[in-house]
Amino acid sequence: MNERNILVVAHAGRADTVEAAHRVVEELRAAGARPVLPADDAADLTVADPLFSDVDVLGRTVVQADLELAIVLGGDGTILRAAELVRGSDAPVLGINMGHVGFLAEIDRDDMDEAVHRVIARDYEVEERLALSVRVKDTAGAVIYETWALNEATVEKASRERMIEVVLEIDGLPLSSFGCDGMVVSTPTGSTAYNFSAGGPVIWPGVKAIAVVPLSAHALFAKPLVVSPDASVAIEMLEGASGAGILWCDGRRSHELPPGARVVVRRSSHPVRLARLHQAEFTNRLVRKFQLPVAGWRGQSAGGAQ
Repeated sequence: MNERNILVVAHAGRADTVEAAHRVVEELRAAGARPVLPADDAADLTVADPLFSDVDVLGRTVVQADLELAIVLGGDGTILRAAELVRGSDAPVLGINMGHVGFLAEIDRDDMDEAVHRVIARDYEVEERLALSVRVKDTAGAVIYETWALNEATVEKASRERMIEVVLEIDGLPLSSFGCDGMVVSTPTGSTAYNFSAGGPVIWPGVKAIAVVPLSAHALFAKPLVVSPDASVAIEMLEGASGAGILWCDGRRSHELPPGARVVVRRSSHPVRLARLHQAEFTNRLVRKFQLPVAGWRGQSAGGAQ
């Protein structure tokens, strides 16, 4: 690969993001790298700024396998989209936060120029995040849908009026059956997303585990579970039950689940690669994101040892 192909992912609907993408494209070109736009973004960005009219487009002039890295201008949702765009390649994703404090984007917009310079210098580390492999099987055991997730895979009721009836299985053994609004199977990365809203545990990124959280379950034993990262989690839609379900992965990919469908979630053999410019301080992100009170802390600032 002679060219250094850097994917730039930005939302064309925000003027500040378009402006930031303009700067990133110019800096990459000035350094001899080739900026690349996702096909879905190219037309909209070109309407917003003519500079983008001659930028290479992923899938047209540059193939996924030739990407070196993706620079993402946006929040966690945009980073999830970028992870989907580079899925199957070795390209890591570097998030530059353009909005609210997120958990995947570690660089603020004020540090954008430095981030691009360090990308050009290859001065970054790559952190691998556990991802999920998700399969849907029919009653005969045939795989009818297959996808993946970085944050979570959720099985939800398809209609507001009816709950779904499920059996939860861990490592090939049934654990419990109950009616519920759904089930969330989350990675540590996704533990601060849907899992958090559902009452699941916050899991530090360095911990390898999978969380399983029932949604409004009609059962005595319906607590959040934390299982091995190598566990197999299966959710079976009971045959004969009246409620149909739907599978959502990262809130981006969905598949309808008829009664009798079986959703099997395992650790993916292909983690998501995040580019890091400095060591992530997850505790600080929690404090900032949720505006947690830390007044009175004396810790290291007092000069004492832990």
